[in-house]
Amino acid sequence: MKPYFKKIAILLVATIAFASCSKEVNETEMNELEGLTKIRELSNSTHTIELYSKKGELTVGFNEIKLRILDNTSDIFVKNAQVSWMPVMHMMMMNHSCPKSTVEKVADEGNLYEGYIMFQMAENASEYWDLTIDYTINGVDYSITSEIDVLATEKRTVNSFTGSDNERYLVTYIEPTEPKVAINDMKIGVWKMENMMSFPMVNDYTVKIDPRMPSMGNHSSPNNENATQSNPDDFYEGKLSLTMTGYWKINLQLAKADGTILKGEEITSTVESSSIFFEIEF
Repeated sequence: MKPYFKKIAILLVATIAFASCSKEVNETEMNELEGLTKIRELSNSTHTIELYSKKGELTVGFNEIKLRILDNTSDIFVKNAQVSWMPVMHMMMMNHSCPKSTVEKVADEGNLYEGYIMFQMAENASEYWDLTIDYTINGVDYSITSEIDVLATEKRTVNSFTGSDNERYLVTYIEPTEPKVAINDMKIGVWKMENMMSFPMVNDYTVKIDPRMPSMGNHSSPNNENATQSNPDDFYEGKLSLTMTGYWKINLQLAKADGTILKGEEITSTVESSSIFFEIEF
């Protein structure tokens, strides 16, 4: 082959290879973001952090959040960061945090990191949440802090209370996210307030559930299973039986391993609702 044509062939192969590589990267990025909506961006002088979730907003209750970090200079997303976060509610008289997970990489070859934050209250006109994200890239530490919007929900998904043992607890609804007329897999989070900034998960308790339809004579449903843990630091899982569409109040009781009821009442002919409960309507 003549040198001229040989150079053209090499350039053509290189171009095809680069295009294929770029296409693969773009497809990976698009696949990672499938089903997600951007919540907002947080920026400093070096990076822009994009926050994503399925619902595209942060609300009171359990929020699964994904993020990616864009290098503002190279315009390339960072794949090798170590990330942590700290949400803080700034109230008139005090500040506090909320239950949160560690932040982990979704896939080694991808750009996304993921975790959860469980906000126990919404913002208001004079009180607000901010989020600090600390991250390390190649041994260099960075940080971004920004106010975030945390919206109220129509239905109750969080119970914050003092138990009979004088400990402060938070119990939140996680799943089903799309309830059906069926026996649904149910997932619940239970945390204890260690101090204003620390909320460890509670282990080896039981969340008793009793779903009722107040508009239909407060009837219940068969084949419910109380929520328990499979392993320490796991969420609590049970079965939620829903026999028809409409508004349901899921009455709760939080019990210690020895059976002691920390909060909540059993539903009887005279007790129509527990003091702690979730609400769903579908």
